[in-house]
Amino acid sequence: MSPVNAAVASGAASLLLLVAAGQAVPATEPACASDSRPELLRSLDGRWVMQGDVMGKPVTYTLQVAPTLGCAFTELHMRDVQVPSEYEARVFIGADPSAKTVVVHWLDSFGGAASIPHGTGTLADKTLEFVVPYPSGAFRDRLVRDQARGTWSFVIESQQADGSWQHFARYSLRRP
Repeated sequence: MSPVNAAVASGAASLLLLVAAGQAVPATEPACASDSRPELLRSLDGRWVMQGDVMGKPVTYTLQVAPTLGCAFTELHMRDVQVPSEYEARVFIGADPSAKTVVVHWLDSFGGAASIPHGTGTLADKTLEFVVPYPSGAFRDRLVRDQARGTWSFVIESQQADGSWQHFARYSLRRP
Protein backbone atom coordinates (compact mmCIF):
# COMPACT_ATOMS: atom_id res chain seq x y z
CA MET A 1 0.00 0.00 0.00
CA SER A 2 1.41 3.41 -0.94
CA PRO A 3 1.94 6.04 1.80
CA VAL A 4 -0.90 8.12 0.33
CA ASN A 5 -3.33 5.16 0.32
CA ALA A 6 -2.27 4.24 3.88
CA ALA A 7 -2.94 7.80 5.06
CA VAL A 8 -6.36 7.84 3.38
CA ALA A 9 -7.24 4.43 4.86
CA SER A 10 -6.09 5.54 8.32
CA GLY A 11 -8.14 8.76 8.10
CA ALA A 12 -11.21 6.87 6.91
CA ALA A 13 -10.83 4.34 9.74
CA SER A 14 -10.55 7.16 12.30
CA LEU A 15 -13.65 8.83 10.89
CA LEU A 16 -15.59 5.55 11.05
CA LEU A 17 -14.53 5.04 14.67
CA LEU A 18 -15.68 8.54 15.62
CA VAL A 19 -19.01 8.06 13.89
CA ALA A 20 -19.48 4.59 15.38
CA ALA A 21 -18.70 5.96 18.84
CA GLY A 22 -21.38 8.62 18.38
CA GLN A 23 -18.87 11.46 18.31
CA ALA A 24 -19.69 14.54 16.29
CA VAL A 25 -17.33 15.14 13.41
CA PRO A 26 -16.69 18.89 13.03
CA ALA A 27 -17.79 20.22 9.65
CA THR A 28 -15.52 23.24 9.89
CA GLU A 29 -11.82 23.81 10.30
CA PRO A 30 -10.19 24.66 13.63
CA ALA A 31 -9.96 28.27 14.76
CA CYS A 32 -7.70 30.45 12.65
CA ALA A 33 -4.43 31.86 13.93
CA SER A 34 -5.67 35.36 13.11
CA ASP A 35 -9.45 35.77 13.03
CA SER A 36 -10.09 39.21 11.54
CA ARG A 37 -13.83 38.68 11.02
CA PRO A 38 -15.96 41.48 12.46
CA GLU A 39 -17.02 40.96 16.08
CA LEU A 40 -20.69 40.73 15.06
CA LEU A 41 -19.96 37.67 12.88
CA ARG A 42 -17.69 36.11 15.52
CA SER A 43 -20.51 36.45 18.09
CA LEU A 44 -22.60 34.06 15.96
CA ASP A 45 -20.02 31.26 16.30
CA GLY A 46 -21.21 28.10 18.03
CA ARG A 47 -24.33 25.99 18.26
CA TRP A 48 -27.84 27.41 18.13
CA VAL A 49 -31.44 26.28 18.02
CA MET A 50 -33.56 28.17 15.47
CA GLN A 51 -37.31 28.17 16.14
CA GLY A 52 -39.91 30.04 14.17
CA ASP A 53 -41.90 29.73 11.00
CA VAL A 54 -41.49 29.50 7.23
CA MET A 55 -44.54 30.87 5.41
CA GLY A 56 -46.58 30.39 8.58
CA LYS A 57 -45.52 26.75 9.15
CA PRO A 58 -43.72 26.14 12.48
CA VAL A 59 -40.11 24.93 12.07
CA THR A 60 -37.09 24.10 14.20
CA TYR A 61 -33.52 23.94 12.90
CA THR A 62 -30.15 23.22 14.39
CA LEU A 63 -27.57 25.84 13.47
CA GLN A 64 -23.80 25.50 13.66
CA VAL A 65 -21.75 28.65 12.95
CA ALA A 66 -17.97 28.76 12.58
CA PRO A 67 -15.17 30.45 10.64
CA THR A 68 -14.09 28.68 7.47
CA LEU A 69 -11.68 29.06 4.56
CA GLY A 70 -8.92 30.58 6.68
CA CYS A 71 -11.42 32.79 8.55
CA ALA A 72 -12.26 34.56 5.29
CA PHE A 73 -15.91 33.49 5.73
CA THR A 74 -18.38 32.68 8.46
CA GLU A 75 -20.33 29.51 7.68
CA LEU A 76 -23.88 28.97 8.92
CA HIS A 77 -24.97 25.33 8.64
CA MET A 78 -28.73 24.98 9.12
CA ARG A 79 -30.61 21.69 9.21
CA ASP A 80 -34.22 21.05 10.19
CA VAL A 81 -34.82 18.59 12.99
CA GLN A 82 -37.07 16.27 10.94
CA VAL A 83 -35.87 12.69 10.54
CA PRO A 84 -34.91 12.48 7.79
CA SER A 85 -34.11 16.16 7.37
CA GLU A 86 -36.30 17.95 4.82
CA TYR A 87 -34.14 21.09 4.48
CA GLU A 88 -30.47 21.91 4.84
CA ALA A 89 -28.52 25.05 3.99
CA ARG A 90 -24.98 26.32 4.20
CA VAL A 91 -24.60 30.06 4.12
CA PHE A 92 -21.15 31.61 3.62
CA ILE A 93 -20.75 35.23 4.73
CA GLY A 94 -17.60 37.10 3.78
CA ALA A 95 -17.02 40.56 5.24
CA ASP A 96 -15.12 43.60 4.08
CA PRO A 97 -14.69 45.25 7.50
CA SER A 98 -13.33 48.51 6.11
CA ALA A 99 -16.45 49.03 3.99
CA LYS A 100 -18.78 47.31 6.51
CA THR A 101 -20.20 45.24 3.67
CA VAL A 102 -20.75 41.52 3.18
CA VAL A 103 -21.06 39.09 0.31
CA VAL A 104 -23.27 36.06 0.96
CA HIS A 105 -23.51 32.70 -0.80
CA TRP A 106 -26.67 30.76 0.20
CA LEU A 107 -26.45 27.10 -0.84
CA ASP A 108 -29.24 24.73 0.10
CA SER A 109 -30.96 21.45 -0.60
CA PHE A 110 -32.92 23.03 -3.47
CA GLY A 111 -29.73 22.70 -5.57
CA GLY A 112 -27.52 24.78 -7.81
CA ALA A 113 -30.20 26.66 -9.73
CA ALA A 114 -31.64 28.00 -6.47
CA SER A 115 -28.18 29.07 -5.26
CA ILE A 116 -27.62 31.80 -7.83
CA PRO A 117 -26.90 34.71 -7.46
CA HIS A 118 -24.92 35.76 -4.40
CA GLY A 119 -26.24 38.37 -1.98
CA THR A 120 -24.74 41.61 -0.75
CA GLY A 121 -25.38 43.64 2.35
CA THR A 122 -24.10 45.48 5.37
CA LEU A 123 -22.92 45.05 8.95
CA ALA A 124 -23.92 47.74 11.42
CA ASP A 125 -23.74 47.68 15.24
CA LYS A 126 -25.93 44.67 16.07
CA THR A 127 -27.43 44.01 12.61
CA LEU A 128 -26.39 41.96 9.58
CA GLU A 129 -28.63 42.56 6.57
CA PHE A 130 -28.30 41.32 3.01
CA VAL A 131 -30.36 40.95 -0.15
CA VAL A 132 -30.17 38.05 -2.59
CA PRO A 133 -31.63 39.18 -5.96
CA TYR A 134 -33.06 35.88 -7.24
CA PRO A 135 -34.55 36.04 -10.78
CA SER A 136 -38.02 35.24 -9.39
CA GLY A 137 -37.76 37.98 -6.74
CA ALA A 138 -35.30 39.20 -4.15
CA PHE A 139 -35.05 37.94 -0.59
CA ARG A 140 -33.96 40.22 2.24
CA ASP A 141 -32.40 38.59 5.32
CA ARG A 142 -31.86 40.45 8.59
CA LEU A 143 -30.10 39.03 11.65
CA VAL A 144 -30.26 41.19 14.78
CA ARG A 145 -28.27 40.45 17.92
CA ASP A 146 -29.74 40.94 21.39
CA GLN A 147 -26.48 41.02 23.31
CA ALA A 148 -28.14 41.36 26.73
CA ARG A 149 -30.12 38.13 26.24
CA GLY A 150 -27.48 36.30 24.20
CA THR A 151 -30.00 35.66 21.41
CA TRP A 152 -30.61 36.66 17.81
CA SER A 153 -33.66 37.24 15.62
CA PHE A 154 -33.52 36.20 11.97
CA VAL A 155 -36.15 37.56 9.59
CA ILE A 156 -36.43 36.71 5.89
CA GLU A 157 -38.72 38.69 3.57
CA SER A 158 -39.52 38.18 -0.10
CA GLN A 159 -39.92 41.06 -2.50
CA GLN A 160 -43.27 41.27 -4.26
CA ALA A 161 -43.89 42.38 -7.85
CA ASP A 162 -44.88 45.86 -6.62
CA GLY A 163 -41.56 46.23 -4.77
CA SER A 164 -43.00 45.72 -1.28
CA TRP A 165 -41.58 43.17 1.17
CA GLN A 166 -43.63 40.28 2.59
CA HIS A 167 -42.94 37.92 5.49
CA PHE A 168 -41.29 34.68 4.41
CA ALA A 169 -39.67 33.36 7.60
CA ARG A 170 -38.92 34.42 11.16
CA TYR A 171 -36.70 32.65 13.68
CA SER A 172 -35.45 33.14 17.22
CA LEU A 173 -31.92 31.86 17.79
CA ARG A 174 -30.89 30.64 21.24
CA ARG A 175 -28.08 28.48 22.59
CA PRO A 176 -29.11 24.87 23.32
